[in-house]
Amino acid sequence: MLGMVVDATGSGMFLPLSLLYFHHVTDLPLTRVGTIMTAAAVLALLSNPAAGILIDRFGARAVLVGGYLLRAVGFCAYPLVDGGYAMFGVLLLVGLGDVSFPPAVQSFVAEIARGTERDTLLAAQRSLRNAGLGVGGLVASGLLALGSDSAYTVIVLVVSAGYVSAALLIRTIGTGSRAASAAGRPPVPGSGFRTVMRNRPFMGLTALNVPTAFGYMVLSVSLPVYITQELDASHSLVGVLYAVNTVCIALLQIPVTRFLVRYRRTRAVALGAVVFAGSFGGFALLGVLSNGTTLIVGVFVATAAFTAGELMHGATASALVAQAAPEATRGRHMAVYQLSWAVPIALAPAVLTALLTLSPTGMWLLLAAGVTVSAVGMVRLEPRLPVHAVRPAPSGPDASPGRPAPTVDAAPPGRSAGGKRRVRV
Repeated sequence: MLGMVVDATGSGMFLPLSLLYFHHVTDLPLTRVGTIMTAAAVLALLSNPAAGILIDRFGARAVLVGGYLLRAVGFCAYPLVDGGYAMFGVLLLVGLGDVSFPPAVQSFVAEIARGTERDTLLAAQRSLRNAGLGVGGLVASGLLALGSDSAYTVIVLVVSAGYVSAALLIRTIGTGSRAASAAGRPPVPGSGFRTVMRNRPFMGLTALNVPTAFGYMVLSVSLPVYITQELDASHSLVGVLYAVNTVCIALLQIPVTRFLVRYRRTRAVALGAVVFAGSFGGFALLGVLSNGTTLIVGVFVATAAFTAGELMHGATASALVAQAAPEATRGRHMAVYQLSWAVPIALAPAVLTALLTLSPTGMWLLLAAGVTVSAVGMVRLEPRLPVHAVRPAPSGPDASPGRPAPTVDAAPPGRSAGGKRRVRV
């Protein structure tokens, strides 16, 4: 958890300033800086399959630590950037570390936690990451308020040191004998990406996540434009709504996830998608409301519903996917699943902006329909998923998947106390 806080705080310090930083140090136009940043991110995305192979070959911890160190080296090189080519090179290096992080951290959590502990740990990661991003943004604002050009250099060097610290912290965590034996093992025959593609239930999980991933992007892409241009609301309202969402995730993610572990993960994920649909429907209705108190209240209610959907969906969906992935090829499975996030994140600015321009109400209704399809599909996919992925086992030594349940009667094996044949499910 300390490693997650250090990581997120560093990211929060730099993410809001990335475009401005390179414009400041290179004097390149903002449009060219944005183009170079996008090109490096897209090229780094192509390394996603390699991250999955490395996780299965060397273990999730090694890839997680390696990704941290890659980003640390890249941020150390940021002050040396003096042109477009150098900027592209260091951004590509950092992008490779960024791409490896999601499948590596989820695989790592799957290695060190079992049963409901996995849900709680993923919830804590989401909670602390939101808190760290907020704190990092405040720290960066304070440094830039000093009005010194050296503040930019201080920020990137602090972020680099944070990644090194996170790598050292993660390196101290033991992964257990099973995960340790996986590191350095030779490739398993038939364990390539074709194995993942033949896992139809898992590919179903991946496909069903795409509409929901687009839904997640509205807070940063569509909502600011919709509120300020379509609803004629104040620009300051955007920052308030973002802060409300971030604070609620940081404070409520762990207790909400602890409550949800008593239910099927698939049902919790589906319910989160349904709440998303209600939120998007609420935003669509705001277009017909007049300005004033009703509009402001409606915006906050719809944002609260969006946040509730995040709380129900986020950590639980991550735990469901990590548990549904076979252990021997978990890295490859998680790398493929992360594409269902990476592709919508890359396409969302263009797709959502085009839809918003074409019809603001239509965009919200289309998003609502998409997440509704995901919810229905999740419920229908449930019987085809592994039982231990759908129903989280209690935390503790008996929480490992596949461990038979202890018997409580004294009847001979295969027979119940009444003499009838007993079937263990």
